Amino acid sequence: MRTARIFAVLLFLPAFILQAEDGGAVAQAGRPQAEQPGPEQQVLSLDAVVREALEKNPEAQSALHAIQALERRIPQARALPDPMVSVGWAGNLTPFSVMQGDESSYRGLTVSEQFPAAGKLKLRGEIASKEVEAARADYEAVRRRVAADVKAAYYDYFYFDRALQTTNRNKDLLEKLSKIAEARYRVGKAMQQDVLRSQIEISLLIEKLTVLEQQRATAQARLNVFLLRSPESPLPPAAEVDPSPLRYSLDQLYVLAAANDTAVARNQTMVERGQLGVALAQKEYRPDIGVAYMYQQRSSLADMNGLTFSVNIPVFYKTKQRQGVAEATEGLIGAERMRDNRLNEVRFELKQQYLAAKASERLLSLYSKGVVPQSSLALESSMASYQVGNVDFLSLIANFTTLLNYEIDYYRQLADYQMTLARMETLTGSGVGGGAVVTAPESAVPALNSPSAQEAK
Repeated sequence: MRTARIFAVLLFLPAFILQAEDGGAVAQAGRPQAEQPGPEQQVLSLDAVVREALEKNPEAQSALHAIQALERRIPQARALPDPMVSVGWAGNLTPFSVMQGDESSYRGLTVSEQFPAAGKLKLRGEIASKEVEAARADYEAVRRRVAADVKAAYYDYFYFDRALQTTNRNKDLLEKLSKIAEARYRVGKAMQQDVLRSQIEISLLIEKLTVLEQQRATAQARLNVFLLRSPESPLPPAAEVDPSPLRYSLDQLYVLAAANDTAVARNQTMVERGQLGVALAQKEYRPDIGVAYMYQQRSSLADMNGLTFSVNIPVFYKTKQRQGVAEATEGLIGAERMRDNRLNEVRFELKQQYLAAKASERLLSLYSKGVVPQSSLALESSMASYQVGNVDFLSLIANFTTLLNYEIDYYRQLADYQMTLARMETLTGSGVGGGAVVTAPESAVPALNSPSAQEAK
């Protein structure tokens, strides 16, 4: 009900009712109107909260360090084995001595190096690179999950904030209606039960306010924990939230999720790693080459220099190399099945969230365009009828309670709707509701590189 209509109804009440502090306002028709902060009052911005949480989150920082640790493996995997240096002597038990008069006595130095078959080091480096890509997908998954959790906590905080404002506003109006009932009772135009009923309803609203205050404090503490603050740290009111239109169809969301879901990207990386692993296992059939240089110093003869080449012979290939290829192949098949399973799971999750978002959209439209305005008109009509004695006070209270419940339900649906969009953003890596989604640096995020994904965007 618009404020002007309420004032118009109250102006027609008898003089003794006007003396009972007439005025007040019911909820405005359409979307319930929250109290607007003053020009100097700070509000809590969602973008600022998400940004701060991502900067401080220890799990995200741990995942980032895991990436940096795995990056150090790449040069290790591509490096040659360490060369071997050995020294020795023959002829005397005295270390490094040469037996005089014995031409076979010597002291020597040997340096050897092992050279893996062509392509092995390159494949090992590529496998290490794939592990880094998988860790980057894990890092992005942590960031998206933290962002979604923070948004859910923020929208809960927003809901309880608005529910408290709405309930307090309606409590003030109910107290004025109670005074009207008392004034009518004093002049014999109402029954005592009207006064008692109004007082009961006020007590019930006080009970509701107590519960909402506790729930708001819990939501505030949860939000503070995400920001690594003390749970008791004060927070300004949440900024106003407007429903974000869902700008993608379900088929487009499927395409975005297939290209950008972190679990799908990680599983695809593990498939590619498995393919490299199979290629490396097949190269194990090829022998490695060893090269050794030897220097010998003798007492009565000239010094000697020697060069040795060696190769390993895979004579046990049936139990080693062949089994290694089979092992790598089974790992590849398992990674492919994991990728396919995740694609099915993400489609189901998207379908579930999409249906929930659409249902919330319809309910929000129903509340803002139908239920709340109609409940406001019903309350306005019952107030006018109560003035002339055509409606009892119980009907007036019933209409009042209905309007209050639907106003609060509107904010609950709005918070749930925005939470659903946040969960869809986690799967798609895109601002599905028209807003930006905070993501990892480009190097750490799977790109939308498929033609179908570009078309969907």
